[in-house]
Parts: sequence; C-alpha cells; structure tokens
Amino acid sequence: MSFGDIWTPVSLTLTLAAINTLILLVIGTPIAWWLARSKSRYRELVGAVVAMPLVLPPTVLGFYLLIALGPNGPGGWIAGLWGGRTLAFSFTGLVIGSFFYSLPFMVQPLRNGFAAIGNDPLEVASSLGASNWQRFWHVALPLARPGYITGAVMTFAHTVGEFGVVLMIGGNIPGQTKVIAIALYDYVERLQWGEAHVIALGMVIFAFVVIAVTLIIDRRINVPMP
Repeated sequence: MSFGDIWTPVSLTLTLAAINTLILLVIGTPIAWWLARSKSRYRELVGAVVAMPLVLPPTVLGFYLLIALGPNGPGGWIAGLWGGRTLAFSFTGLVIGSFFYSLPFMVQPLRNGFAAIGNDPLEVASSLGASNWQRFWHVALPLARPGYITGAVMTFAHTVGEFGVVLMIGGNIPGQTKVIAIALYDYVERLQWGEAHVIALGMVIFAFVVIAVTLIIDRRINVPMP
C-alpha cells in the first residue's frame, strides 16, 4: 500500500472542499440574506431553485453541468479564452460542480441564522444612526455566527463526500479530478481492499466528527439563556 497513492486524492479533496466552502461563504451570504429578509413574491421560488440539489439526483445535476461545461456549452467558450476546449474534466470544473451541488448546505443555515435575528436588533441599530452596511456587519453578522459555523461545516463535509457530480464532470484523472470518493470506488473496482478500507474508515471517522460537531453547535445555540 502506497501512502502517496492515498494522500493525493485526500489532499485534492480537502483543497476542493476548502475552496468551495470559501466561495459559498461569500456568494451564499447575499443570497441567504435576501431569502431571509426580502418580501418579494418570488422569494420562495428562488429558495426552491437553491434547494433543488437536496432532492435532485447527483447524476442529473452532473449531466447538465457536463453539457454546460463542455466544448459546446458556456464552459467551452470560457475555456477558449485561455486556449482550452472545456472546463469539464478539470479541477475548475469540480469547483463549479461542487458550488452548485453544495449551495443549499450553505444557504439554508445562513438563511435560518438571519431569520432568527428578527427585526428588533436591526431597528435599534438603525435608530442609533447605523447605516445598512453597519447594521449588517456589526449586528446581523455576529448574531448569525452559529449559522455560518453550521453552514461552513456542512458545506465542507458535503464536498468531501461528493461522488455522483464529481464523477460525471471530473472523471478519474489522478492528481486533477480523482477525489477521495472516486479513489474509493476505483480501489473497490480493482479489488484493492486494503486501500479501500483505509479510505472508508477515514470517511466514517470524518462523518462522525462532523455530526458530533454539528450537534454540539446546535445544542449550544438552543441552550436557554439564564
């Protein structure tokens, strides 16, 4: 068993999860804020679109992303700007696919966190002369911190465990798109049970830690104030 053969997909997966989590923290924040605070009649329609990856089969999402990122889709045009033909079967494609597939795992906790704030703290800050940006940065953001922690943990964990979407748009290219879930599948296909056990056990431990951390955070959030 080669440590390098296992560490390479693990390192790639952790890098992908970290990048995806940071991107979703930035982009998911205004989406969640709008969904939590807007009175638009289209709010729930947008919320439904954001939440679709929760019920949509990963292979379906992966199929349409493959078309969009391929040579004949927008991804092909973008890749052509630097001489490429496609964004599929590349690390960039994995980041794009992970973004869409993990979007609800970031947006929903943030939306719940912003909704739980209520109007009173923001109205008090406004009465004291705070601008919209100051109300968000100094009032809403600190009060929604539990939602950010939960969203970041769930997004990171969900990205680590992705299989269907990354297989469809990334394939199995060592060092580029072969993430940990693909590596496990590959080891099982080749009957390399030792390597498969190492990865599977690591994923079980990782899942336990994520669930435990999420439950602890939820418990602290819901502890009544003295």
